[in-house]
Amino acid sequence: MRSSILAIAGVLPFFSSIVLGNVEKTIFLGPPTASIPPDTPHLDPLGLEHLSPQDAVVRTYVNASFPSVDAPKGTDSWFFLENLMPGQRYEVRVCWLATQPTSFTLSTYPLSQTMGDPALLSALSRFSASRLATEAATAADPQMEGAKSPRQVTKARPQSPTLINDSVLFLRVQAAADYFSLDPALMQQVPPVVVDVILDPFVWNVFPRSLVPTAAWMVLVVVVAMVVARWVGRELGRVIDDARAERDEQEKKKTKKET
Repeated sequence: MRSSILAIAGVLPFFSSIVLGNVEKTIFLGPPTASIPPDTPHLDPLGLEHLSPQDAVVRTYVNASFPSVDAPKGTDSWFFLENLMPGQRYEVRVCWLATQPTSFTLSTYPLSQTMGDPALLSALSRFSASRLATEAATAADPQMEGAKSPRQVTKARPQSPTLINDSVLFLRVQAAADYFSLDPALMQQVPPVVVDVILDPFVWNVFPRSLVPTAAWMVLVVVVAMVVARWVGRELGRVIDDARAERDEQEKKKTKKET
């Protein structure tokens, strides 16, 4: 057993790397499907980034701010999760560089709750208005023509003449700056944070799909480590047996000489 542990410890460093980033996540179940009219005025015009199991990664910028009385968890960013499977477990991760210290709070809300809660709807509307205004200003600037930031790429839902039955959620990401600097500019104006937002379905509702390759590698490492450990154990046993036999032979010769 000890040799197996030592073998695993010796092999694992070859499969590890230095991680220079942070991760915040939330786990949830896909909600029941909702009937969404194709002309619903609350969804596509919001200009939100869309994530789905088929298009599960978005790299973008999110605004952050220091906590305040009005925004104790920082600045809001909203995303739209679609094409979910009711009852399936999902994980949303926000990954960002360790060089941008930020505290993230992730929350998910069903469509009906978001549209029926004045506070949530107001927060969503403010983010949408700010986002659309920024995109309009960028599009109107000739110097910015063709230079789209990650935040300006929005995946729109394809139009359908009939009711859309889909399992959807709104994702609210609140970003609060978590640093102190002697630079007054950094304390007054928090720079946008580059993030990867990842929607990750669970396999059999047990572990995230993205961990399947990692799990396969770990199983392979364990199997190889066990094989190597057994081989090392057999070789050590053979060396010990040979040394013991040689010692016994020398003792026999010594006894014969004495007699």
